[in-house]
Amino acid sequence: MTSTKSAAKEIDKSISPNILHYYVIDRRIGQGAYGVVWKAYKRNTNQPVALKKIFDAFRNTEDAQRTFREVSYLKAFKGHPNVIQLLNIHRAANNSDLYLVFEYMNIDLHNYITSGNKLDDNQVRYIIYQILKALKFIHSGNVVHRDLKPSNILLNTNCECKIADFGLARSLGETRLGTRNPLTDYVATRWYRAPEILLGSKRYSQLVDLWSLGCVLAEIVTEKPMFPGDSTTNQLELIISTVAQDDKEVEALSRLGVGRPRIVKGVPLKERLRSSSCECIDLTSRMLRLDPAQRISAQQALRHPFVSSFRSRRGEPVLGRTVQAAISDNSRLTVQDYRTALYSYDERKPRTFLPSNLPAVNRYSKSRNSVSFNKKPFSSEPENTTYKARIYESTRYPPLSTKTCFRGNFQSKVSVRH
Repeated sequence: MTSTKSAAKEIDKSISPNILHYYVIDRRIGQGAYGVVWKAYKRNTNQPVALKKIFDAFRNTEDAQRTFREVSYLKAFKGHPNVIQLLNIHRAANNSDLYLVFEYMNIDLHNYITSGNKLDDNQVRYIIYQILKALKFIHSGNVVHRDLKPSNILLNTNCECKIADFGLARSLGETRLGTRNPLTDYVATRWYRAPEILLGSKRYSQLVDLWSLGCVLAEIVTEKPMFPGDSTTNQLELIISTVAQDDKEVEALSRLGVGRPRIVKGVPLKERLRSSSCECIDLTSRMLRLDPAQRISAQQALRHPFVSSFRSRRGEPVLGRTVQAAISDNSRLTVQDYRTALYSYDERKPRTFLPSNLPAVNRYSKSRNSVSFNKKPFSSEPENTTYKARIYESTRYPPLSTKTCFRGNFQSKVSVRH
């Protein structure tokens, strides 16, 4: 009891007093170089949220710009079911730290994989489908995420998934007009970085996100990173030894950047993914093409047999405009300018991209599987029931939970660490 009280006091001391006025802190759920994340509850509604504290958010222009960029893109993509929702922003009493309030998700994909949990084939298909649906939406706004990796993919107990962390996202809208500076080559975590970026290319497209997703899919299947390089050179060698089909493909890759990769032979991708289905191997190989021109896009991947059974056109919205940050990425303002812009954030009613008149979902069937739902898509239900009733037409899949909530010859019991 004493240790619990002391831990609570430590939490209280590290959080600005004005934040504790609105939220009750439950526990810390993550920490990184830029800040710490707690699970908390809103005092007036008891709604669970993820409270992210960014340490000294305005210490320099680069950090302030990254935070402002993330908030801008999250506002632009607000309302999509597979993009994390930013609920609010709070300034700290010290006028230095910044608090971002997100919807709460149970776990990220990295922690789920490393904790020894195993996703079955259908759950993998459904997770990849949701990520592709989010990428189609993001890419339709001419934005590239640039930091897609397991730790930025969040899951809840319903096997619903959301993309997070848009701090490195960039708009490609100005590129086509030739008005923007070349893109940086130091973006995503090295293990998930596309080969054209590793070679120093300054002109790349949204297809770098598909490469990252191919790495994520392979990691889910094998339960370990596909290309864990310890340097840029080693990273390229691991990639070429696994996915290069011939020397001509490697030669074509060298024309995309400023470097010339060394041709290395290794275990081919098909052999490394031999425990997975043929459809999974095929989709992964189409994502992990060395030549971006041959790489599959998010829209094309959604038609692939690996995920096509989950498709619903009404549930795959696109943006009809180019999304750009409120302050251009080319503009380098003062720290005070970014601070003022963030503090003036105005919470608006979320836009909902899914239709409001979806029919009730009575049955979803897939080969060898049968799942029944008797609730309407937008009915409410207590959080601890056997399944969630908030089911969209494009979201008809068994929960990611230890509870059995469906009938037939298919039962999925996957535990989530809390």
